[in-house]
Parts: sequence; C-alpha cells; structure tokens
Amino acid sequence: MSEQSKTASDQLVHDPKGGMPRLVEIMRRLRDPETGCPWDIEQNFATIAPYTIEEAYEVADAIEREAWDELKGELGDLLFQSVFHAQMASEAGYFEFNDVADTMSDKMVARHPHVFGDESADKSADQQTRDWEKIKAAERASKKQDGVLDGVALGLPALLRAVKLQNRAARVGFDWPSTDEVIDKLVEEVDEVKQATTPEDKVEEFGDLLFVMANLARHWKIDPEAALRAANAKFTRRFEYIEAALKERGKTPTESDLQEMDALWDAAKHQEKRRKKST
Repeated sequence: MSEQSKTASDQLVHDPKGGMPRLVEIMRRLRDPETGCPWDIEQNFATIAPYTIEEAYEVADAIEREAWDELKGELGDLLFQSVFHAQMASEAGYFEFNDVADTMSDKMVARHPHVFGDESADKSADQQTRDWEKIKAAERASKKQDGVLDGVALGLPALLRAVKLQNRAARVGFDWPSTDEVIDKLVEEVDEVKQATTPEDKVEEFGDLLFVMANLARHWKIDPEAALRAANAKFTRRFEYIEAALKERGKTPTESDLQEMDALWDAAKHQEKRRKKST
C-alpha cells in the first residue's frame, strides 16, 4: 500500500461518520496478510459461520427483550459478519461486498412488482405472501431446483427447517387437513418414544416426536422457536424464584432437596397465575 493510500485508509478508518465504507475498510485492514490481526487472518467461511448464527440469535434476543438500546449494537455485530464473509469472498475472487448489496436489491425489486413495478398494489398481505412464494418458486426453477423441498437450507435451526419442509410439502397437498390428525400422530409418537429401548431408537423416536410438534405449531400458526424461547424464559423466572426463596432461608439449591424446590416451583407458578389474573 502506498503512503498516500495508507493515509486515506487511516482517515477513513478513524472517521466516526465513515458509515459502510469505513466498516468495509476496517475489515479489509483486519484481513491484511502483512499488517492485519492474526486471528482474523486465519479465519475462513466455515470458522466464521457459527459466529454469524450466534449474532443473528443475539439480534433476536434483543428484540425479544425489547432492549432497543442494545439492538443497534447487535445489528452492527450481525452486519459485521456479512462484511467478514464478503471480504473473504473478495480475497478468493468470488464477489465483492457491493455485489452482495446489489444482489439483495435486485431480489427485493423483483419480488415486489407491486411496489417497484407496474403491478397493482391493491392486495392483502396474504395475497402478497402467495405471490412471493410463486416468485420464489420461479427463482428455484431457474436454478434447476425442481424438487418440492429443494432450497430449504440445511443450516437452518432444526425446528425452523422442519416447519419450512412441512410448508413446502403442504403446498402440493401433502398435509393433514386439521390439527386433530396431527394430535393423533403426536399421541402415536409419544407411545413410540415410550417403547424405544436402544440409544439409536430413542434418538430416532425423539426426533420424530419433535418433527410432529413442529407440525402442530405450524397448524396452530405458532413459531416453535419463539414458543420454546418463551418456555425457557418461564423456566428461568421460576428457578430464579426458587433461588431467591432459598437464599432468604439461608440456603442454596445444592443444600436443598427436590421436595422443597418443587414446592417453591409451585409457589412461583401460583404467583405468576395471580399476576396474570390481576392484569
């Protein structure tokens, strides 16, 4: 890098209003094989992918908690992941960051002809969803993804991917007509879980049970990931109640027993129900 280029780079890197070009330049400098950060230099797509997923979850967590003061930073962390991948792609000669942005822009314009084209904007959200799926199906066909389940990403969280697979199958009529059949299947799978004996059978039957639970969520129009996050939060609240109550008694959970903690759990549950009724 020439001295002039280095000066321009330094000015951009330290410009607090440098925006997107500043972030891209910072990433380029971090990956510089001579002057960059050793950790950043040795990373590749596979090693960074888990961080990308983690940052997406942290964005969702901030939204779930309505932590709007944290959301800006979490979105920045997620954006940085895109910049990181784009920089590695640039080094490999695959594409540049601007190509990523242009590809996304082209996709959004193509998928919203009622906003950016001459198609009528007088449609419901449900109609737009159906039109969106038709456009996506055409895109898959152009990529020679002819199978109904083609294009459902393998890297999605398992519950989310289960719902997407089931939605795809449902579009061609492979679906139970109502939740009654899903619940019947759920009861059947619970029985099969009870009968499982070998470790392999237990894994398989447990997976089948989760898959049917995802299907029930789909029929009830529930996001299974959100439902499980809510259950996790409820468990956390109630267990923290147990810890606080035990602390008042001069004890810790390890100094308690299941009977005492179970009674405190019921107390926490009762307290939550009273609070719901009062609101």
